[in-house]
Amino acid sequence: MELDTRSVTSEPASPMNSPGEEKMEVASEQSSSDLQSRDSGFFERGIKTMLSIRKSKRSPNKERGKEGIGTWNAKRLLRTLRSYEENKPMICNGVEEIGEICEPVEAKPLSVMEINELIQKRQLLEAFASIRLMEDETISEWDAEKYNDNPQEFVRKCKDVDLLYNSITNAIQSIVEGTLEDPTLEHTLLTSMVTLIAREEAAHPNTDSAACPGSDLLGRPRKWREQWREAINESARKRVLKAPMASREEATSWLDLHLHFLQEHLREDLLKIKLSVKKCYPEEYLVCDTYVEAFHNAIASHLQELSQGPLDFHELYTLLDWVANTYHSELFLGHPDLKPEVKTENLSLLLTPADWDKLNDDYIASAKGKIKSYFGNILRLEVTEKWEKEVHSEENENLYHASLAFDIQTIIGQHMKLSGAISRGLETKMLELCVAELLEFIPRFEQEFTAWSTAQDSPIFVPHLVAYINSFQDLVSGLETAFKVNTEELQKILAALTRNFTNIFLTKLRTKAQPLLKKILTKNWILATEGPDSLTSAVSQFSEHLQHMREPLGQELLQEVHKYVVKEYITQVIKPRWKMNRETRQQVSRKMSLEAAIIHDTFIDQGSGANWLSPAIDHIANIIGEKKKDKIKAHVKELCRDYPDIRKEHILAILALRGLGRARRAAIFRQVHHARESSDRGEGSTLFAEIDVPVIISCF
Repeated sequence: MELDTRSVTSEPASPMNSPGEEKMEVASEQSSSDLQSRDSGFFERGIKTMLSIRKSKRSPNKERGKEGIGTWNAKRLLRTLRSYEENKPMICNGVEEIGEICEPVEAKPLSVMEINELIQKRQLLEAFASIRLMEDETISEWDAEKYNDNPQEFVRKCKDVDLLYNSITNAIQSIVEGTLEDPTLEHTLLTSMVTLIAREEAAHPNTDSAACPGSDLLGRPRKWREQWREAINESARKRVLKAPMASREEATSWLDLHLHFLQEHLREDLLKIKLSVKKCYPEEYLVCDTYVEAFHNAIASHLQELSQGPLDFHELYTLLDWVANTYHSELFLGHPDLKPEVKTENLSLLLTPADWDKLNDDYIASAKGKIKSYFGNILRLEVTEKWEKEVHSEENENLYHASLAFDIQTIIGQHMKLSGAISRGLETKMLELCVAELLEFIPRFEQEFTAWSTAQDSPIFVPHLVAYINSFQDLVSGLETAFKVNTEELQKILAALTRNFTNIFLTKLRTKAQPLLKKILTKNWILATEGPDSLTSAVSQFSEHLQHMREPLGQELLQEVHKYVVKEYITQVIKPRWKMNRETRQQVSRKMSLEAAIIHDTFIDQGSGANWLSPAIDHIANIIGEKKKDKIKAHVKELCRDYPDIRKEHILAILALRGLGRARRAAIFRQVHHARESSDRGEGSTLFAEIDVPVIISCF
């Protein structure tokens, strides 16, 4: 509402007085350009004059026995002014008075426009005193029923008073908001404002009802202390939003820079409040606490808005880390220069539990893609930098080594460390995510390695296979030790991977060994072009790499290779052949024993512990080379005793190789059947159970 220009003129004379009576003279002790230094004695004399006028205007009946509300309020203001000016010498016409009160000087109350000019010049105490005079005068005139015939005039005056008070309210808000904006601080302006608030609270007791029954605009509390707090909140909000913030296109680390600027600027503001602003207020204002809470709420609102926007993995972490670690640290609210005035222990949560949980969930969801990408990069580097370039595996402490496990553990460790710095709960979620992604990565890695190894016969295949199996064993151990992970599911996946890798290994070994075995064990193998040395040499190209595999898997796989060679040798031996005479059988027997010794010594030297495989070929050689048929039965019993998994078909095939007829073979089998069934060889030591028997065993 605009100020009524009619209020610039003096009030019309009371109808009870002649036009020439009781006119108020304007006593300007200073020019309008020097209003800020006006002595408060002027207002005391003005109040006395106003009281005299009101007393003369009241009827004897109304003054008898009690005072009007307006007179009482004016006297209260007068007492306030006297208290404020206590111990100050009074100046009358430029002369100091000691122990003597100046005579009141008749003066007009200031007009609305003049009061508004005082407000604009920040002369708030003088403006307030004049508004109070206007307010009390209006209340007194209402009590005197002056406005019975002109209620619009009363409404106009009430609105003028309200507008002027609102103007002071706006001035208070402007002063508070400018406190941190201006480089220099006007201490006198703040102390004057504090005095103003105190005078208003004294003039308008904190009641819900107005002092004037004719209008709710007069005599009601203005609650300027609440307006002061709201102005601080608004100031804090503007200061937070003023922190520089680049766009994502301008700077990839825009959020980190923004939060850095925010903490630097607001820390400077709080330091200014502690060192300068606090001095201008009484202790009861709790200035530092009020500002800290205002900044806290403004920052919380700002972060809540930031968290609703699209944030990537690094931005989400920046926000979480700032809230969890930077906000209360010495970098911001906990800075040593702010202590002890700036207290943080009673502050509410910077983010609500719902907003905090959302940030955590968004971070984990974003991390899922990030971890998957990291694992994918590991696989890509293995393919491009090792497989395609045929780079041999590294060796560490006589073990083939791949950086695979180290890289995976490093990724998991780094993300757990970062998440753990936020909260234990986030650290747990991150570990669960990494393990879940690892369980998906290993089968994907297995498929890539299998496809590559199948596509080409690379000399680095076995070293890499050994290195990867070693690496995955290290990974399980590291996860259990460093991160306390339950690796049961992981071990199942790695066991399947190891079996698959082993099968690939044995398949490639078979590809190398079978052609050599066929050349060694021809139908008339006395004339074989290849000897057992070529077989063991070919096998050693595979098996020697197993010495660089971590135990016990290396030992187990080496025994598998050892058993495979023996098994394949026997498979080739018992195939149908031309009938041999006695001399040939003797030569074959000696040759088989020699080759059995070569195979045995080769694998034992490499570290195989499968000694139980050694007698197999020797037993067959003894059966083939036995001159006396009666002793063949003893050799067959020894074979059945050492290898209880041998079947009837195997025995008959070996006897056929010796050249025995069908009836003789059947008789020997019946005689040794009991010995075969009574053998107590441990479970798992099977050999013949894995050897296929030819359908035709006596084509000659």
